[in-house]
Amino acid sequence: MIYNSKTVESAAVIETAKRMCVAARTAPKARGIDHIHTCAITGDDLLRLADEMEKLGKLHDIPIFSRDANNVRNSDALVAIGAVYKQRGLTFCQYCGFDSCSDCAKANATCVYDNVDLGIALGSAAALAADSRVDSRVLYTAGKAILSMGLFDPEVKIAFGIPISAHGKSPYFDRK
Repeated sequence: MIYNSKTVESAAVIETAKRMCVAARTAPKARGIDHIHTCAITGDDLLRLADEMEKLGKLHDIPIFSRDANNVRNSDALVAIGAVYKQRGLTFCQYCGFDSCSDCAKANATCVYDNVDLGIALGSAAALAADSRVDSRVLYTAGKAILSMGLFDPEVKIAFGIPISAHGKSPYFDRK
Protein backbone atom coordinates (compact mmCIF):
# COMPACT_ATOMS: atom_id res chain seq x y z
CA MET A 1 0.00 0.00 0.00
CA ILE A 2 1.16 3.53 -0.77
CA TYR A 3 0.28 6.44 1.51
CA ASN A 4 0.56 9.91 0.01
CA SER A 5 2.50 12.59 1.86
CA LYS A 6 -0.55 14.56 3.05
CA THR A 7 -2.15 11.44 4.57
CA VAL A 8 1.03 10.42 6.36
CA GLU A 9 1.84 13.95 7.54
CA SER A 10 -1.69 14.56 8.87
CA ALA A 11 -1.63 11.26 10.74
CA ALA A 12 1.77 12.13 12.24
CA VAL A 13 0.51 15.54 13.36
CA ILE A 14 -2.54 13.98 15.06
CA GLU A 15 -0.29 11.45 16.81
CA THR A 16 1.97 14.32 17.90
CA ALA A 17 -1.06 16.16 19.34
CA LYS A 18 -1.87 13.12 21.47
CA ARG A 19 1.72 12.90 22.67
CA MET A 20 1.74 16.63 23.46
CA CYS A 21 -1.25 16.08 25.76
CA VAL A 22 0.73 13.35 27.52
CA ALA A 23 3.78 15.63 27.78
CA ALA A 24 1.65 18.32 29.43
CA ARG A 25 0.13 15.78 31.80
CA THR A 26 3.48 14.38 32.93
CA ALA A 27 5.24 17.75 33.21
CA PRO A 28 6.46 18.56 36.74
CA LYS A 29 3.91 20.21 39.01
CA ALA A 30 4.20 21.99 42.37
CA ARG A 31 3.79 19.52 45.23
CA GLY A 32 2.82 16.92 42.60
CA ILE A 33 -0.71 18.35 42.52
CA ASP A 34 -2.18 18.25 39.02
CA HIS A 35 -4.54 21.06 38.00
CA ILE A 36 -3.80 20.78 34.28
CA HIS A 37 -6.43 19.93 31.64
CA THR A 38 -5.71 19.07 28.00
CA CYS A 39 -7.49 18.16 24.80
CA ALA A 40 -6.67 17.84 21.10
CA ILE A 41 -8.91 19.58 18.58
CA THR A 42 -9.19 18.70 14.88
CA GLY A 43 -11.53 18.92 11.91
CA ASP A 44 -14.76 20.89 12.15
CA ASP A 45 -14.12 21.62 15.84
CA LEU A 46 -10.85 23.29 14.88
CA LEU A 47 -12.70 25.47 12.36
CA ARG A 48 -15.31 26.39 14.98
CA LEU A 49 -12.49 27.42 17.30
CA ALA A 50 -11.03 29.65 14.57
CA ASP A 51 -14.48 31.20 14.04
CA GLU A 52 -14.74 31.91 17.78
CA MET A 53 -11.32 33.56 17.69
CA GLU A 54 -12.52 35.79 14.82
CA LYS A 55 -15.66 36.66 16.77
CA LEU A 56 -13.69 37.61 19.89
CA GLY A 57 -11.29 39.71 17.84
CA LYS A 58 -14.14 41.70 16.31
CA LEU A 59 -15.98 41.99 19.62
CA HIS A 60 -12.93 43.39 21.43
CA ASP A 61 -11.37 45.11 18.39
CA ILE A 62 -8.15 43.08 18.64
CA PRO A 63 -6.91 42.26 15.10
CA ILE A 64 -4.39 39.61 16.21
CA PHE A 65 -7.30 37.29 17.00
CA SER A 66 -8.16 37.23 13.27
CA ARG A 67 -4.52 36.72 12.31
CA ASP A 68 -4.22 33.83 14.76
CA ALA A 69 -7.58 32.40 13.62
CA ASN A 70 -6.12 32.10 10.12
CA ASN A 71 -3.15 30.24 11.58
CA VAL A 72 -5.53 27.83 13.31
CA ARG A 73 -7.44 27.28 10.06
CA ASN A 74 -4.14 26.33 8.40
CA SER A 75 -3.37 23.74 11.07
CA ASP A 76 -4.01 20.01 11.23
CA ALA A 77 -4.71 20.08 14.97
CA LEU A 78 -4.56 22.23 18.06
CA VAL A 79 -3.59 21.14 21.55
CA ALA A 80 -5.47 23.00 24.28
CA ILE A 81 -3.90 23.21 27.73
CA GLY A 82 -5.58 24.87 30.68
CA ALA A 83 -5.36 25.10 34.46
CA VAL A 84 -7.69 25.17 37.42
CA TYR A 85 -6.98 27.74 40.12
CA LYS A 86 -6.59 26.06 43.52
CA GLN A 87 -4.13 26.60 46.32
CA ARG A 88 -1.53 23.98 47.27
CA GLY A 89 -1.94 24.07 51.05
CA LEU A 90 1.61 25.24 51.74
CA THR A 91 2.47 26.36 55.25
CA PHE A 92 5.00 28.96 54.04
CA CYS A 93 5.19 30.50 50.57
CA GLN A 94 3.65 33.98 50.26
CA TYR A 95 4.44 34.26 46.52
CA CYS A 96 0.78 35.15 45.94
CA GLY A 97 1.04 38.08 48.33
CA PHE A 98 -0.92 36.46 51.13
CA ASP A 99 0.39 34.99 54.38
CA SER A 100 -0.99 31.52 53.70
CA CYS A 101 -2.79 29.42 51.12
CA SER A 102 -5.97 29.67 53.19
CA ASP A 103 -5.75 33.49 53.11
CA CYS A 104 -5.23 33.32 49.35
CA ALA A 105 -8.30 31.09 49.02
CA LYS A 106 -10.43 33.35 51.22
CA ALA A 107 -9.53 36.31 48.99
CA ASN A 108 -10.39 34.22 45.89
CA ALA A 109 -6.89 35.04 44.64
CA THR A 110 -4.71 33.02 42.28
CA CYS A 111 -2.02 30.65 43.48
CA VAL A 112 1.16 31.42 41.54
CA TYR A 113 1.90 27.73 41.09
CA ASP A 114 -1.07 27.14 38.80
CA ASN A 115 0.34 29.51 36.19
CA VAL A 116 3.87 28.19 36.74
CA ASP A 117 2.63 24.62 36.26
CA LEU A 118 0.71 25.69 33.16
CA GLY A 119 3.84 27.29 31.72
CA ILE A 120 5.86 24.13 32.32
CA ALA A 121 3.11 22.02 30.72
CA LEU A 122 3.03 24.33 27.68
CA GLY A 123 6.81 24.16 27.40
CA SER A 124 6.79 20.37 27.59
CA ALA A 125 4.12 20.13 24.91
CA ALA A 126 5.86 22.65 22.63
CA ALA A 127 9.18 20.86 23.10
CA LEU A 128 7.58 17.58 22.08
CA ALA A 129 6.21 19.22 18.94
CA ALA A 130 9.68 20.54 18.14
CA ASP A 131 11.27 17.15 18.82
CA SER A 132 8.73 15.64 16.41
CA ARG A 133 9.62 18.27 13.78
CA VAL A 134 6.05 19.57 13.80
CA ASP A 135 5.51 23.33 13.52
CA SER A 136 3.76 24.96 16.46
CA ARG A 137 3.09 28.23 18.25
CA VAL A 138 1.58 28.95 21.67
CA LEU A 139 -1.45 31.24 21.29
CA TYR A 140 -3.24 33.00 24.12
CA THR A 141 -5.88 34.04 21.59
CA ALA A 142 -6.82 30.41 21.03
CA GLY A 143 -6.98 29.93 24.79
CA LYS A 144 -9.46 32.77 25.16
CA ALA A 145 -11.66 31.16 22.48
CA ILE A 146 -11.31 27.73 24.12
CA LEU A 147 -12.64 29.18 27.38
CA SER A 148 -15.34 31.19 25.60
CA MET A 149 -16.61 28.02 23.90
CA GLY A 150 -16.58 26.04 27.14
CA LEU A 151 -14.32 23.31 25.75
CA PHE A 152 -12.96 22.62 29.25
CA ASP A 153 -14.76 22.10 32.53
CA PRO A 154 -15.93 25.44 33.96
CA GLU A 155 -13.35 25.17 36.75
CA VAL A 156 -10.56 25.77 34.20
CA LYS A 157 -9.80 29.50 34.42
CA ILE A 158 -6.84 29.96 32.06
CA ALA A 159 -5.97 28.23 28.80
CA PHE A 160 -3.69 28.45 25.80
CA GLY A 161 -3.78 26.72 22.45
CA ILE A 162 -0.92 25.26 20.47
CA PRO A 163 -1.83 24.84 16.80
CA ILE A 164 0.35 22.32 14.99
CA SER A 165 0.98 21.54 11.34
CA ALA A 166 3.37 19.96 8.88
CA HIS A 167 3.77 22.18 5.84
CA GLY A 168 6.77 23.10 3.74
CA LYS A 169 6.97 26.36 5.72
CA SER A 170 5.62 27.11 9.18
CA PRO A 171 2.41 29.15 8.98
CA TYR A 172 3.02 30.54 12.48
CA PHE A 173 5.93 32.85 11.68
CA ASP A 174 6.49 35.67 9.21
CA ARG A 175 2.95 36.79 10.01
CA LYS A 176 1.63 40.29 9.27
